Amino acid sequence: MRIAQVAPLYESVPPVLYGGTERVVSFLTEELVRMGHDVTLFASGDSVTNARLVAISDQALRLDPKCEDQLAHHVLMLERVFSEKRNFDIIHFHIDYLHFPLSRREKVVNVTTLHGRLDIPDLQPLYQVFPEMPVVSISDSQREPLPNINWQGTVYHGMPRDRYPVFEGTGKYLAFLGRISPEKGLDQAIEITKRAGMPLKIAAKIDKADQKYFDDVIKPLLDNHLVEYVGEIGYPEKFDFLGNAAALLFPIDWPEPFGLVMIEAMACGTPVIAYPYGSVPEIMKEGVSGFIVPDAQSAAAAIKNVDKIDRKKCREYFETRFTSARMAEDYLAIYQRVIKGQAAPIPHSEGALGWTKSA
Repeated sequence: MRIAQVAPLYESVPPVLYGGTERVVSFLTEELVRMGHDVTLFASGDSVTNARLVAISDQALRLDPKCEDQLAHHVLMLERVFSEKRNFDIIHFHIDYLHFPLSRREKVVNVTTLHGRLDIPDLQPLYQVFPEMPVVSISDSQREPLPNINWQGTVYHGMPRDRYPVFEGTGKYLAFLGRISPEKGLDQAIEITKRAGMPLKIAAKIDKADQKYFDDVIKPLLDNHLVEYVGEIGYPEKFDFLGNAAALLFPIDWPEPFGLVMIEAMACGTPVIAYPYGSVPEIMKEGVSGFIVPDAQSAAAAIKNVDKIDRKKCREYFETRFTSARMAEDYLAIYQRVIKGQAAPIPHSEGALGWTKSA
């Protein structure tokens, strides 16, 4: 199959540091190439891939000090993609709705994975105008604000089976990994570590938009002997950071569409302690991959039980649901159906895993 993957240009594919969407695009692209498909990747010029790379910008836009208008580069990318439309059986977009007007007018076979939150009022009129656009969710819970758009299926993110080593032992610290912003719950993670009396290591980036939040809310909380701010990290640092932790804290306060860091931790055999919002009840398996808790007090209590999580079984759970091979197979099934014009969604062999607040 001739497949185009169209990635955001904010980070390279794969990203050097933070960048969940671009990392997933990389895992999918490389797996499709491994499976023998003819794949073209539209991405930043510093991307690394075994597919044919069409470089749009010289480097990832977030790390380019000369870039002032990121949208301009994405418009150029769309022009390049559609100039090559005859070279592809299907074009897989990862740039939200930016291509919708062109895809409609050019009548290309396409599908879009929606990687972000959908509970934004501005999206309602947009999808009313473009109801035919075939889209894929990354969790069933992500669909809730827009249940009636043209969903083709839910495909959970996946990672290479052997990329993450399994670590043994229980770990001596708690980990927080990702991005510092109000919805990610770092303030809750610090509260949890204080209640538990266990050290917390924070490896996270700060976007310009969140700098004031960091300065006003988070920075004062770092003045505690239990809390260590490591900064933004990449690979292979992530392996040791997650693998040597007693648990990953994921105390989110928003409808998380997926949460890649959860399965990164599971791949290392590290249990996750998470709040029950968004995709968490789908991605987690209570007592196997960690614990789902309602608040900081319950999280601190759960930390006392992390040694009861079998790290090998946690890793096995990752392998059964969240590998890049499984992800690629799910997407190929959707590609084939979209190319044939078939509309029936692909049901999951496992439904969403329920969570109920304990008494």
